[in-house]
Amino acid sequence: MEILKVGAAVPLPPFNSMPDGGGLDVDLITELAKKLGVTVEFGEYRGAADDDFFERLNAGEYDCIAAGVAVTPERETKARFVAPYLICGHSLAVDTTRLPRVRSVDDLDGLTVGVARGSTGLPVAEGSAARVRIYDSIATALTDLGSGGCDAVLELGPVLTELVKAIPGVEVVQRGISVRNIAIGVGLDSQALLGRLTVAQAELEDDGTLQAIRRKWLGNPYTDQSLAVH
Repeated sequence: MEILKVGAAVPLPPFNSMPDGGGLDVDLITELAKKLGVTVEFGEYRGAADDDFFERLNAGEYDCIAAGVAVTPERETKARFVAPYLICGHSLAVDTTRLPRVRSVDDLDGLTVGVARGSTGLPVAEGSAARVRIYDSIATALTDLGSGGCDAVLELGPVLTELVKAIPGVEVVQRGISVRNIAIGVGLDSQALLGRLTVAQAELEDDGTLQAIRRKWLGNPYTDQSLAVH
């Protein structure tokens, strides 16, 4: 049987690395594989998405990438993307016990906001009045936030919402700061695979499978969750 090699940047809850080893992207790829009649082989990538993730994709190490990948103009020069299966916004988390007055990026003047290296939230952070500190991972940034090393953290809403659950006193205080399309990517020369994935994903949307996956992991079945509050 044909094998679909999938690159997944980990850990990135709720897209992958959830307690049972699953996640939104894991479920999505599993269902897509059924539609395509292929076997899935996941390859874990540990690093910022813009290091060499896309280079590995185009070199053939992966057939596609699915890891909460936000589409940007720069990334569209490195990969082709299926239609977004999720639209979500960046969110802001703070330690509300320490900084109860901070409720949005407009309240960050003189404070330090943490962003993961390679995050598409960096331009958002740089557009605020805060000092920007770049961390190797979102988990490291949140650990520093919990210990007072930075004052706020900015990341995609679904990721931030999931990760702050384990940190006492830290809450997501603002959502929908900016909007990103989240999509599966294939190599620049993989037009045929792009077409197959596009058809299969549309079928999952039409038969309700994709809505069920989003509801399971995000509590909301809709593609556009950029303003969702849960």
